[in-house]
Amino acid sequence: MFSRKQKHIMLKFFSLFSVVRGYNILVIILAQYLTSIYILAPNLPLGDVLFDVNVLMLVLSSAAAIAAGYIINSFYDSDKDLINRPTKTVLDRLVSQNTKLSGYFILNCLSLVFASYVSFRAVLFFLVYIFTIWFYSHKLKKFLFIGNVTAAILAVIPFFAVFIYYQNFNNVIFVHATFLFLLIAMKELTKDLENIKGDLAQNYKTIPVVYGVDVAKTMLTALSIATLIPAVLLLMYFSIGYMNYYFYGSSIALVFFDVFLWKSSKRSHFLTLHNILKLIIVAGVFSIVLINVHLVLSRVF
Repeated sequence: MFSRKQKHIMLKFFSLFSVVRGYNILVIILAQYLTSIYILAPNLPLGDVLFDVNVLMLVLSSAAAIAAGYIINSFYDSDKDLINRPTKTVLDRLVSQNTKLSGYFILNCLSLVFASYVSFRAVLFFLVYIFTIWFYSHKLKKFLFIGNVTAAILAVIPFFAVFIYYQNFNNVIFVHATFLFLLIAMKELTKDLENIKGDLAQNYKTIPVVYGVDVAKTMLTALSIATLIPAVLLLMYFSIGYMNYYFYGSSIALVFFDVFLWKSSKRSHFLTLHNILKLIIVAGVFSIVLINVHLVLSRVF
């Protein structure tokens, strides 16, 4: 049905999509728009947010910078990933390292071009963000604690681009961001457990490598308990509509996470735990529309 050349092109496309984690970027784009519509600017007409060119440029700038970040991270972690994810790494290596580096520079340039449409301050914001991603991939991720904290912060920063644009300093924004930060910190630590074999081989100073698996599990349990603080604050002191069901459900899911965590010993177990956290985060993105169902209905109908 497909010629050999067509199959090769398709494989390269999927390889590039895998390297830049295209599915993650799509979720982040959706999350930025939903956050803008239902949290940052709930009183603006839907069209004013969806068709705001400045918002589009900030979202595209974030997407390009994040995609470039995945590329440079893959570049530096190629040897480690060959140990931890051999099948995925074989697919990723269909795109040459030179092509990846070219894509990295092109995407970063595009990020700054998109940001320049908004303002010079936006350019500075993304310039610092791009540099920090590179510095994390090149150096920081190998350091104990610093790597995990930096990774979690870098994952949350794109949301602050639209947050700063709308100048919304409501406390609810910071509480939501804290909840997300803690979940991402858990995801990063779970990933360290998942990748412990490659980290040991490449001399990465992660928590499981330095202190052992049990200490990492204890820290994960503590982080899961810590997520209850912003969740309870949102439930008790802020108007979040039907999104309260998400926080009830995610709290229950984290209890099951902790139970399964202490029974886990294999990489496949930690991969499952990692996916559970990703599912909770993605569910949180789609649950944003539940903050104001009447607003959803009025905007749709």
